[in-house]
This record gives sequence, structure tokens and C-alpha cells, in this order.
Amino acid sequence: MNNNYLIPANSKKSMLILGYFTLFDLVVFGIGLLFTVVMLVVIKTNNLGIMILILSPALITAFLVMPVLHYHNVMTLIGNIYRFYTERRMYYWKGWCVCDDPERRNSSRRKNFK
Repeated sequence: MNNNYLIPANSKKSMLILGYFTLFDLVVFGIGLLFTVVMLVVIKTNNLGIMILILSPALITAFLVMPVLHYHNVMTLIGNIYRFYTERRMYYWKGWCVCDDPERRNSSRRKNFK
């Protein structure tokens, strides 16, 4: 097959839980949900603002593990954006007319000298 491999489009989804989540995603969401439930049991209030603050850990972790197009989830997207702006990037450029294959390089030289 000349070292050309065909990888099915859904090969990564089969390794995910329910096709969308990794174990780390579920742990993050579970911790946020557990923290919210504990706060709901401990804090008794009728104030809407405080209730939104109590529900915020579950809402924030649900937002972080929400799937996003072209990325795994929002957490991965935020991590990629952070790495893009903070890590040093080096771009290697070989030039316009570089031929890495020695066989092709030699055959093109022979044609030019004939």
C-alpha cells in the first residue's frame, strides 16, 4: 500500500466515554457537581444571587467539558489558546527550492546537464 494508511474518522471517538468525554473530563465535572450539591445542602437561602453562586461550580465545569467543533472540549480550547500565547514557537523554514530526496535531487541534476 506504499505506506499510505487509511484511518477511520471515528477511531478516536471509540476511545471516549459516551463518544465525547475522557475520564479526566468526567472527574472535573463530578468534582464541580459534588461541590455544588454539598453547598446546596449546607447553605440554606432564598436569595437568587446566592443560589446562582452556589450553582456556579456545576455550571462552570459543565461549560468546560462541553464539546466544541474542531477541539475536544472548551477546556482543551482554552489550553491551546494559552499555550499559543505563552510558549515560544520556532518555525523551521528550508527555503523555496529544497529537495530532501537525494534520488530526486540527482535525477534533476542529470536532466539539467544533458
